[in-house]
Amino acid sequence: MNPTYLDKGDLQIFVTAGESPEPIPGARVRISDPADGRVLEEAVTDSSGQTPFVELPAPPMELSVSEEGAGEQRPYAVYNVTVSAEGWETLHTGGVELLPAGRAIQRMPLAPARAGGFNVHNVLLPPHALWGEPSSRPPEEEVKPLPEQSGLVVLPEPVIPEYVVVHAGRPDDASAPNYWVRFKDYVKNVACSEIYSTWRTEAIKANVLAIISFTLNRVYTEWYRGKGYDFTITSSTAFDQSYSHGRTIFEEIGVVVDDLFTTYVTKEGIAQPLFTQYCDGRRTQCQGLSQWGSQALGEQGWDAVSILRKYYGSEVYLKSAEKVEGVPLSYDGEVLTLGSEGEAVRTIQNQLNRIADNFPAIPKIPADGVYGSATQAAVTEFQKIFHLPQTGSVDFAVWYEISNVYVAVAELA
Repeated sequence: MNPTYLDKGDLQIFVTAGESPEPIPGARVRISDPADGRVLEEAVTDSSGQTPFVELPAPPMELSVSEEGAGEQRPYAVYNVTVSAEGWETLHTGGVELLPAGRAIQRMPLAPARAGGFNVHNVLLPPHALWGEPSSRPPEEEVKPLPEQSGLVVLPEPVIPEYVVVHAGRPDDASAPNYWVRFKDYVKNVACSEIYSTWRTEAIKANVLAIISFTLNRVYTEWYRGKGYDFTITSSTAFDQSYSHGRTIFEEIGVVVDDLFTTYVTKEGIAQPLFTQYCDGRRTQCQGLSQWGSQALGEQGWDAVSILRKYYGSEVYLKSAEKVEGVPLSYDGEVLTLGSEGEAVRTIQNQLNRIADNFPAIPKIPADGVYGSATQAAVTEFQKIFHLPQTGSVDFAVWYEISNVYVAVAELA
């Protein structure tokens, strides 16, 4: 790696059985320099399929936090990661990104080894959108005409879907695969593909809200399905947002998405989320949000709503979706913490106990409906594994994540 890299960032590898959440403990992980192949770090995954966070060199912070610094030097480091485990195909992933003073998580989904086959799979992740090819999205109307009531749109209010179907190419590329991606994971992927985790938190929030609103507009208006396609959105920045299946996720961005993923931008008098167009603001210009401009405003102390109103008009406001599909039991809004009692607590205890079968670092707890210190410890360990703030309490973001992991591991059985 470039010896002038004096800053550091932290990288964790999360090894799973395919796209499921089932962890693979005891997997051997090797992190190497793509320039010369030198092995920089080696680790073994724990019972949760994760390595410790490994500190690695990263470029100077100033390269990724200002438009002036966005010059000819790439503002993030890239590493190669190779994972092997008995009974599984070896996976080699190149282009794993690391920014300074941040925490990056690279998921490595292994496929079962094939008898007598060549059991090495190679993946090369594309460059970050702010560094690679600039987007070329044509302008679209902020508010779309909707089909008649007999058409595809039947919901009176936007709903957060459990999944979006992402077409990995241009809309007319029939050879490109479709990926079923959890909505929240899709937003995290796009945000980590479109902006840097080193940015001001309020700038990150503004961009995440724009990404959520852009996506929900496609969902609510059935933009592609209304044209006869079998997907929700594309990964092509000539039409939609940058999505790179399997890309590195930055924890700082993930925490923001966990907090905001049911919130979108809209205006009075419209039922749909605003089609919040955006561009990098340096290599491309557009009528919507400037990504680099939003970061500059964040540096000046602007909050997320003020940034959004700067680009989309003073009349825009934030709204939360009334319903989230895919959560088996509804959340009543109460934050569960030490001393809480009732069926909601018992639900969380039962779900955590089932999740602990696959993630044994989570301690088993009595399902007695009382939120005591044992339940708090189990929640904290869950939050640690799934990169949520380790509060030991259950708010909506934690409830949603526990619920979805519970469904996923129950399906494994």
